[in-house]
Amino acid sequence: MGESDIPKIKIGISACLMGEKVRFDSGHKKNAYINSTLGDYFEFTSFCPEMDIGLGVPREPIRLVSSEEGVRCIGSRTPELDVTELLYQSAEKKKRWHEELCGYILKKDSPSCGMERVKLYKSEMAERKGVGLYAERLMENFPNLPVEEEGRLGDARLRENFIQRVYIFSRWKSVKQNGFSLSELQNFHARHKYIFMSHDQIRAKQLGNLLANGSATELEDLSSTYLTEMMALLKKVASRNNHVNTLQHIQGYLKKQLTADDKQEMQASIEAYRRGLLPLIVPITLLRHHFRLYPNAYITESFYMQPHPGELMLLNNL
Repeated sequence: MGESDIPKIKIGISACLMGEKVRFDSGHKKNAYINSTLGDYFEFTSFCPEMDIGLGVPREPIRLVSSEEGVRCIGSRTPELDVTELLYQSAEKKKRWHEELCGYILKKDSPSCGMERVKLYKSEMAERKGVGLYAERLMENFPNLPVEEEGRLGDARLRENFIQRVYIFSRWKSVKQNGFSLSELQNFHARHKYIFMSHDQIRAKQLGNLLANGSATELEDLSSTYLTEMMALLKKVASRNNHVNTLQHIQGYLKKQLTADDKQEMQASIEAYRRGLLPLIVPITLLRHHFRLYPNAYITESFYMQPHPGELMLLNNL
């Protein structure tokens, strides 16, 4: 199947990031990277909860306020304008649509869509510790869904982490759609094992033990627990040291095939990556070269070697 035939992954997104003029000032916040690069791989469905609840454009800005009743979302000039419950209801009404998604990109700082560090007012003082109400309910309803803000996508490590989680979640949903068996679940884990190791070696081992001790008669509970633990593990951004350890593990499959010079070159490449002198793509590309010469079925099937499309060049900046 050619690359153009591969279905795009369904992603929810704040409408203003797609260039839709839905903001309070009739403007937008179109994001070039999202539209020009990620748009080749993701099928975006845009949504603005503030428009959904009927606020219109232009409109009075709303803000989060700490009160005795908890966090409320009210008009910045008209306190009587309270849209708290409407924003929660907007997220509830979209649950069926949210269930179809493999990720969501939210608008930072928004009292409706902000994922974190939204201004929360008490009197006229504000602290950046709020969460947009629509985003809050979305994440409560779907805690395993990969969610990120467009501002954080400017960080290479956070960008790769989010997109990696989207691809893994998409693969998980594809396997689930065809019906899980214990062997299929174990195969899924085997293909992602080295990705898990690059995030957290201890939790990766625990995840493997969960399946090793699992029972086919309790498959529904097992798969649910596995998914929760897996997505929590993946939220931890992979570290350079964990990548080094993972690369060395994979190199071990070539210990009988490589010449002394090849081994030295491979080790030098991994060490240069460890010291920050080379990006991750360099040792991975060298490993791919050797495994083309000396194929290994287990490594060929491992998504660590190609976690997402190379054209995104995510490993080039790690």
